[in-house]
Amino acid sequence: MMKQINLTKEDLVKDLSIKTGFSKNISKKLVDDFIISMTEIISKKKLILKNLGTFNVIKKKQRIGRNPKTKKEFMITARNSIRFIPSDKIVKYLNKIS
Repeated sequence: MMKQINLTKEDLVKDLSIKTGFSKNISKKLVDDFIISMTEIISKKKLILKNLGTFNVIKKKQRIGRNPKTKKEFMITARNSIRFIPSDKIVKYLNKIS
């Protein structure tokens, strides 16, 4: 089983700063701008990042949920969610290392 890595935005900023030689402030601005750009694109249409994968919005309908502990039912509201479909290259790489 693979280990889980909890990667924060601060981790990305630090790594980008080290690899590029940019200050942490510039690296933070780049990461923030990238995330904002991705969010804006995904909210309007499908985002395809070559050799990484595809992000798109899926609309989930209102449905009945159930608390597994108490078995009590409740209504889950309709909402938007994001689906990520990895590229074939990512899938092949993951299958090779496991």
